[in-house]
Amino acid sequence: MNIIYSEAMPIVKASNLPTYDRLIKEGRPILPTDRAVTQDIRELHIGFCNLMPDAAMEATERQWFRLIGESNRVAQIYIHPFTLPVFERGQDTQTHIDAYYENFETLKTAGLDALIVTGANEETNPHVSDIDTWHPLKELLEWAYDNVASTICSCLASHGLMTYYHGQKPSWRDTKKWGVFSHKVTQRDHPLIRGMNTRLDVPHSRFSEISRSQYDKAGMNVLIETGTQDVHLAVSPDGFRQICLQGHPEYDTSSLMKEYKRDVGWYQTGQMAHYPPLPANYFNDEIIHILDGVKEKILAGEKADFPEEEITALLDNTWADSARSFIAGWIGHVYQTTNVDRQKLFMDGIDPNNPLNL
Repeated sequence: MNIIYSEAMPIVKASNLPTYDRLIKEGRPILPTDRAVTQDIRELHIGFCNLMPDAAMEATERQWFRLIGESNRVAQIYIHPFTLPVFERGQDTQTHIDAYYENFETLKTAGLDALIVTGANEETNPHVSDIDTWHPLKELLEWAYDNVASTICSCLASHGLMTYYHGQKPSWRDTKKWGVFSHKVTQRDHPLIRGMNTRLDVPHSRFSEISRSQYDKAGMNVLIETGTQDVHLAVSPDGFRQICLQGHPEYDTSSLMKEYKRDVGWYQTGQMAHYPPLPANYFNDEIIHILDGVKEKILAGEKADFPEEEITALLDNTWADSARSFIAGWIGHVYQTTNVDRQKLFMDGIDPNNPLNL
């Protein structure tokens, strides 16, 4: 099922054909004729708050921009990148920000239809529970709830939202949850994930986490989790306005490989005490055989170049289609609910406490 078009631009109920009513009962995006003829066709403005460290900042831009662009073939989308003053940047990164990023205060004045807030590196920066450090993030999320139709919080940002709004602070794992993991859809009829595979893979890379019980205590609705209840996707009680992602659906095919290469380099320079483990469920047997040979040479004190190009050609991607399906649904529902006036949350008649009419 290709939901890219149907979610971005729904079918108009052009007659009393019974199929339309059947699809409406299923919760499919069918637009009444009276609404269709009065609907303003316009562009969308999505804020993109990039909190990733310097080394990953531009790669994260490309990953999210690519995912948004490949998930939509109809709506015109303006993406507004900005960041927050939560930690110091290197000179090159600050130059990039000064040249290409927008000012958050200016965006607040203009208004946004939706917002994406990336993760950040908690291994080298204070945890989100340190509100003194992360106060700008807290302010952003508070502003977004009052001014943006829907906000996606990725990884650390989702932990910030859970901490600031619901008093549910993330815990720290003994080992990193790292690799590609199988998940299941737990609420198949939710509009944001309707039509997705009921089983799907998602990459993860994090030490901190919010447990299923914490999401339940906060009244959040868990939509996607692993068989052991490690939550990937959860939404606020209204079903749409706050979206938490603990995984990284935006990752490129080679993202985890490059992270592993970085860790191997850290081991070689003494920045990591132990040789890094392989990311789970990611490398196939052929790649593992190649990497075992590299490891043997390094542990023996021999020179060993990391065979990135060779490995890249052998990697599989098992999550991109599901990621595009989710983002397509999200973009479509933002388009169908947000007001043409960027200073207003929703179209007239949309209930802010139930914008998807669940």
